[in-house]
Amino acid sequence: MSNPKQVMVYGAGGHTGRFVVDELVRRGLTPVLAGRGAARLADLGPRHAGLERRVVGVDDPARLRDALDGVGVVVNCAGPFLDTALPLASAAVAAGAHYLDVTAEQPAVQLLYRELDGPARAAGVAVVPAMAFYGGLADLLVTAALDGDAGADGVEVAVGLDHWWPTAGTRVTGERNTATRLVIRDGALVPAPTPAATGTWSFPAPLGDRAVAALPFSEVVTIDRHLDVRELTSFLSSASLDELRDTSTPGPVATDAGGRSAQRFVVDVAVRRGSVTRRLSASGQDIYAASAPIVVEGAVRLLAGRHRGPGAVAPGEAFDAADVLAALAEHPAGLTVDSRPDRTGGLVA
Repeated sequence: MSNPKQVMVYGAGGHTGRFVVDELVRRGLTPVLAGRGAARLADLGPRHAGLERRVVGVDDPARLRDALDGVGVVVNCAGPFLDTALPLASAAVAAGAHYLDVTAEQPAVQLLYRELDGPARAAGVAVVPAMAFYGGLADLLVTAALDGDAGADGVEVAVGLDHWWPTAGTRVTGERNTATRLVIRDGALVPAPTPAATGTWSFPAPLGDRAVAALPFSEVVTIDRHLDVRELTSFLSSASLDELRDTSTPGPVATDAGGRSAQRFVVDVAVRRGSVTRRLSASGQDIYAASAPIVVEGAVRLLAGRHRGPGAVAPGEAFDAADVLAALAEHPAGLTVDSRPDRTGGLVA
C-alpha cells in the first residue's frame, strides 16, 4: 500500500460519513472521500478541500477495486448496506485493505460473514460490519460484561432514545430492509416473535423508565457470531420507534459546533450467567455522531495491528471490548460508561 494510513470513507458526503471524516482528521489520519456521486462529495465544502475525492459506484467491481489503491482501511457509511456492503467489502479484501461499516441491517452482516470470512483470512485482513451505534456498541458492552467468558444464559439489550430524528438514509434503508428480524433462542438465530413483546425498561440517567418494544438490530447477528448466548432479546424505546415510523418526523438538526443534534441515548445491557446478572450501559448524544468515534477507533486499531487477526468478525471478537469502551469514554464527546456492579434496572413490566 502506498500510504497505509489512508482511510477511504465511502459515503463521505452523507450525514454519518461527514462525522466519520471529521473524526479521522481529528485522529491525524488521511481520509479519502469516496461515494457514488460527485455532487455529495463536493458539498463537503472548503473545510476538507485538500482531501482526495474518488467517485465510483458499487456496480463496477474493476473500478471499485482500482479506487482502493493506497488505502489501508475502508469505512462504509453508504446504505442501504444490503446493496453496498458486499461489493465494497469484496473490493477491500481484494485490495488487501481492512473493511468496517456502520450497518444496523442484520442480513447485510450475515452476508459478509457468509461470503467473506474465508477470503478475508486468506488475504490477512479483517472485515468488521456494524462497528457503530447500532450493532457494535451493544456487542462491545455485552462482550465487556462477560469479562472474558464466552457465553451467557440470557442477554437483554435495550436502546433508549429520547427522540429519533431519522436521516434520509435511515428512511431509505428501512424501506429496503424488509427481511424478517432475528433473535437468539436456545442458542440459535430464529425469527423474532410476533407481536413484539412490550414493557417498561428502567434505564440509567438521563432517560429513566421508558416504554419499550422488542426490536432487534445487527447486534443479534454479531453477538451470535462469537459468543455462546442461549437467549437474546433487544428492545427499543417505543416513543422513538413511533417517531421513526412517522413520515412527518424531521431529520436531525445540528445544535453544537460539532454538528450533533440534541438527541440523548442510552444503550443498556443485562447479561445473565446462572443466578448472576451483570449490567453495563453507555450513554451519550446523537446516535449518528456517536458512530464516528466507534468506527474510527476500529480503523485506528486495524491500522496499528491492534486486533485479533483476520476474517469476517464481530466488533467484540476483533477488538478488546473493554479497552475500546475505555477509549471511547475518553473521547472529547465521549460515551459515559456505567459499570457499577450494584446497579439495578432492566425490564420492569
